[in-house]
Amino acid sequence: MVEIDPIMERREREEQERKNESLKKLMYGLIAVAAVLLAALVYIWVSKSSLVKDLNEEKADLTEQMIALRGDYESLSSDYESINSQLDSSKEEVNQLIERIQKTEATNRAQIRKYEKELGTLRSIMRNYIVQIDSLNTLNHKLTADAAAARKEAAASRAENAELNKKVENLSGQVAAGSVIKSRGLSIAAYNSSDKVTDRSSRVVRLLASLSLVENELAPRGPVRVYIRVKDPEGVLLTNSTQTSFNFGGQSMVASASREVDYEGKEVELSIYLNEITAYQPGIYTVEAYTSQAMLGKAELLLR
Repeated sequence: MVEIDPIMERREREEQERKNESLKKLMYGLIAVAAVLLAALVYIWVSKSSLVKDLNEEKADLTEQMIALRGDYESLSSDYESINSQLDSSKEEVNQLIERIQKTEATNRAQIRKYEKELGTLRSIMRNYIVQIDSLNTLNHKLTADAAAARKEAAASRAENAELNKKVENLSGQVAAGSVIKSRGLSIAAYNSSDKVTDRSSRVVRLLASLSLVENELAPRGPVRVYIRVKDPEGVLLTNSTQTSFNFGGQSMVASASREVDYEGKEVELSIYLNEITAYQPGIYTVEAYTSQAMLGKAELLLR
């Protein structure tokens, strides 16, 4: 039988007790750490839930403000097309912003803050619209009152103005009539192949119309085209390859020939040739001279 050493047994027992005590302390420490972690997790969860709740309430409040702003925009109107067009554009911006807010997570704080700034901008724009509309309405009322006063004043002086207008029209008519270019000395002559005047129809190769535009200080300055219409004894208008047309008294007329001169208000002498007529017959030829504003005169030529 083996004898147990009491001292060794006591040491072993003390050592086991120390180990048990260490295990208890470790267990208690782990329990304490677990309790702290659990408390931290509970705190974080509660804080996050509270934060999410606050953010959702903030998003809901922002949405309500945008919907209220949309109602404010809907209530605005004006009588001016340009402002109405701008209002429609701003209303569409509000509608789009409401849609974006509703689609954005409340936890996206950066985006929510951006929407809040846009809300402030749209509110400022709306205030500017209100100021513009009020100013334009005030101006419109003033202009309406001024127009009414002007109409009253115009009605009171209408008779006087009518008489004055009549005088002005008479004077204008006189000035217009006086500004028309006139002529003198219209004549027509026939020339043979030797460039000498002849009255023998069988020898005529060309006609020459001559006249003078008289002095007129009231007439407009610048180029003036003179047209001649030459008719044979049977009343047929003589024309050639250089014939032209002009408007006179609202009617288009064919000219036998024409020439442009520079008129400066002083008397101008001019001649217009009519060539390339194949044959002439005996009888009386007539020539009429025109500008686009007036008939200058008429002359005759007898050929044998």
